[in-house]
Amino acid sequence: MSHSKEAKTAYNLNKLQKRLRRLAGQAIGDFNMIEEGDRIMVCLSGGKDSYTLLDVLQHLQRVAPIKFDVFAINLDQKQPGFPEHILPEYLDGLGIEYKIVEEDTYSIVKDKIPEGKTTCSLCSRLRRGILYRTAKEMGATKIALGHHRDDMIETMFLNMFYGGKLKGMPAKLMSDDGQHMVIRPLAYCKEADIEQYATAQAFPIIPCNLCGSQENLQRKHVKAMLHEWNKSNPGRIESIFTSMQNVVPSHLADGELFDFKNLQTGEVIDGGDIALDKPEFKEPAMEQEEEENSVKIQPIELV
Repeated sequence: MSHSKEAKTAYNLNKLQKRLRRLAGQAIGDFNMIEEGDRIMVCLSGGKDSYTLLDVLQHLQRVAPIKFDVFAINLDQKQPGFPEHILPEYLDGLGIEYKIVEEDTYSIVKDKIPEGKTTCSLCSRLRRGILYRTAKEMGATKIALGHHRDDMIETMFLNMFYGGKLKGMPAKLMSDDGQHMVIRPLAYCKEADIEQYATAQAFPIIPCNLCGSQENLQRKHVKAMLHEWNKSNPGRIESIFTSMQNVVPSHLADGELFDFKNLQTGEVIDGGDIALDKPEFKEPAMEQEEEENSVKIQPIELV
């Protein structure tokens, strides 16, 4: 690689890294995800998202005006072919506190789920219970997951199309057992940026299909739909995510969320009803960073 290409690659990587850190910091601040004295348990799967999450949180730990601890947890579910050495070697190199939890959930799932059926639902429930237990044992105050903006959007459409609910994946919410606060610091980060960053950093990715189960077919359909929308209408995904942060209950149809029955004449709520007017919609603004016609970032050595 020529010197100019190397310089361009380094520049683009630096820009990408700063963007991910800035967006994570913004999400953490907007939702008050991390507080003084927190002990954050990062669930490290070996995929691009959780590696990026750990990388970003370690940086923020160094520069944040508050003090908090970060440690990593990996659940070894005893899937055939799982490369047990990869994560310990990587984490030892970082010098970070971590724990590998060994639980043979693979055998349980295979015993309970008929051949050819999707195992993800049972596997997820088992994994969640083990992670909650581990968080308690390790004294974690927050559980950090690597879900990103695209995961949140996909989940909203999955709930709309297949669950009949206008419900997404929250950036911060109490766990279903009421004992653990779950946070998603990458909530504002795009999957494409995370994928590019993981490649550039040469994270030792562990494949997610070791169990032989296929990705949820419904999620695949939604992901493909959104990808096509983004391809044919650039900026639509940004607009969808913005809409998730600008909910207007009076203009939906949930009587529990807004008291339609007791609405009185003279009460103009959120601009009132303008259905008879010609609708005016702005073209979705492209993200400022999209102007980068950057060269592809090459993997770099981890130090």
